[in-house]
Amino acid sequence: MLQTTQESFPGSDSTDFPVTAETRKRVLIEIEKILPVEAVIKEQSERRVYESDGLSAHKCLPWLVVLPDTTAQVQKIVKICAEHRVPVVARGAGTGLSGGAMPHKDGVLLSLARFNRILSVDTNNLSAVVQPGVTNLGISEYVRSEGLYYAPDPSSQIACTIGGNVAENAGGVHCLKYGLTVHNILKIELVTAQGSLLTIGSDALDSPGYDLLALLTGSEGMLGIIVEVTVKLLPAPADVRLIMAAFKSTRQASDVVGDIIAHGIIPAGLELMDKLAVEAAEAFVNAGYPLDAEALLLCELDGYKDEVDSNCDEIMSMLSTNGAYELRIASSETERLNLWKGRKSAFPAVGRLAPDYLCMDGTIPRHNLADALDKIAALSSEYGLRIANVFHAGDGNLHPLILYDANNPGELERAEELGGEILGMCVSLGGTITGEHGVGIEKINQMCVQFTELELSHFHGVKSAFDPTGILNPGKAVPTLRRCAEFGAMHVHVGEEKFPELDRF
Repeated sequence: MLQTTQESFPGSDSTDFPVTAETRKRVLIEIEKILPVEAVIKEQSERRVYESDGLSAHKCLPWLVVLPDTTAQVQKIVKICAEHRVPVVARGAGTGLSGGAMPHKDGVLLSLARFNRILSVDTNNLSAVVQPGVTNLGISEYVRSEGLYYAPDPSSQIACTIGGNVAENAGGVHCLKYGLTVHNILKIELVTAQGSLLTIGSDALDSPGYDLLALLTGSEGMLGIIVEVTVKLLPAPADVRLIMAAFKSTRQASDVVGDIIAHGIIPAGLELMDKLAVEAAEAFVNAGYPLDAEALLLCELDGYKDEVDSNCDEIMSMLSTNGAYELRIASSETERLNLWKGRKSAFPAVGRLAPDYLCMDGTIPRHNLADALDKIAALSSEYGLRIANVFHAGDGNLHPLILYDANNPGELERAEELGGEILGMCVSLGGTITGEHGVGIEKINQMCVQFTELELSHFHGVKSAFDPTGILNPGKAVPTLRRCAEFGAMHVHVGEEKFPELDRF
């Protein structure tokens, strides 16, 4: 168990900052010299818009909201905040699901919404330079006429922005074959905690020195503020085929996932939905899903036609052998997009089943999918809360959606405890507490389960190297050792048997 120790890193402790009324006044005066009046939001009613991201169960009203539209303005704002030790939280579209963009009560909420331009496209080198406020889908739409696209496609791609994608290392339904954000960017421009501007990465496929690009991708706004991103582009595939397979059990659908990968075929996407998720999605978008299915598998193949034909035949055979009772290949692009629309609409669709839900995000080895789903079902029964499962089956990234009603006293807390149990299970199976949504505030206690005291100390060392005073997004992602000691007094840590009952499944 972690022991309480004296924190040795100045930027790693609590979210408390000595921001006095006089400090606020001086900071506001200096910021108003930089930005036009409409870019400084002071009224409480207007600041309410920014009090949470997609994790709406937790809210905090920011002291001040600013909307710069140039890198120089961002640098000046950060320098002012650094001088007065005022917290800064960067925000994109606010679609994140882990509370990573929740404001600080004494801090400046720095919105990058006005950084919304695609600056250049290099078709020869298959790359584009974009500002962080450009939407994920906007990149692909912009280069479609060139026969190109940007591969990562989170379900919120119509709204989520590329800066937030980098901060959270977002994925999507095609990350199995094409990777997460970290695999699809070349370079970023970053404003440091001191207000300096750094270029991380290069236009080449690699650059010398430490791989800071990988470190900063997924750093959740704790190490710097992204103001420009160079993304990789891919040629649109010559042929795309989507297979829908319906099963009478989630175990049948889960087991065939490993068989497909073991056979040497890497689909572009391999997604699984359970009965509750299927019913919600079908009612929401009329995707054409069979409502009698206990589990639905979507398998997309892309590439050259001969390769797609061959792989499609093999996978159809495997699906049939493993118990699929209904198989369908999308007969048109319209049908393919509609089948994907159901999957990508699963989160909002499930919102029709209960007043509230928590979207969890954990990752496990593929061969444990069936056992994990059985355990999730058992936990659902134990806590008396329904769970809809929709996930990236190909890479074992689970998204259990825990349904609850915040109007019922204690139900939010019970849902969060259930979510913690699911994440702990992921760790016990050799997985992780997040695959693409980040840690934010939602999973910060589970970081104590995932990592040892020594590992967390090194994380704080990295944070301190980039942000010595701890003003960037404080209180997120990496817990203090003191917090872990308090949390650990009630929970079993890695290395101890947390879920011996899994052996029964």
